[in-house]
Amino acid sequence: MTCRVSGVDGLITRRLTRQLEIPTRLRAQPTVFHDDVEHHDQLVRCLTDQDLPLDDRIAGAFVRLYALPVTRIVHLTTDCFKLDQDGAYITFGKEPVLLPPTLARLIEQQIANPVTRAMLKPAPGGGPEFLLPGPVAHQPRRPCGLASQLLELGLPTLAVHNTAMITMGADLPPIVTSDLFGIHVNTAMEWAVLAQDSWADYLAARRATD
Repeated sequence: MTCRVSGVDGLITRRLTRQLEIPTRLRAQPTVFHDDVEHHDQLVRCLTDQDLPLDDRIAGAFVRLYALPVTRIVHLTTDCFKLDQDGAYITFGKEPVLLPPTLARLIEQQIANPVTRAMLKPAPGGGPEFLLPGPVAHQPRRPCGLASQLLELGLPTLAVHNTAMITMGADLPPIVTSDLFGIHVNTAMEWAVLAQDSWADYLAARRATD
């Protein structure tokens, strides 16, 4: 007779193995950041440099302001963007985020005359209207392609994502970060702890210097 055993618990029950302790895999701490001046200068370049492609300027600003990874940026649709009497908003998570006027104008321009790499214009009503259209109608840009393009333009994504995340961790409660930017609350809490630890290290270094 064949006895079917499924999973570790079944092996332990039938005394085919001992109790196992599986260690928790620790998430690696981020190590690459930009200083405040470099981060600010790159954001200003995204918002004001008209020699850069419009869609890349918007994507670069999203990373620097809101720590959005390119995998999420490429899936933003035009209906995430709203205008009312109080200003322009975009929704990344549960709650809309008020946009800086300069970035709002760039998004309006992109929606009105989208920069697209598609050979043919998509048929109306044929699918989702992505904010950053890809080379195929009604499909978004590829994340790796967008990241590579930003890197070629001198707008890398990893260091600025980490810098934006640790800034939000220092400035906002984790639940607010989660609701506004669609980040898992556990991730937001990890960044908040990291920001507090970094601030404590900074103060200790200042005291030692003084």
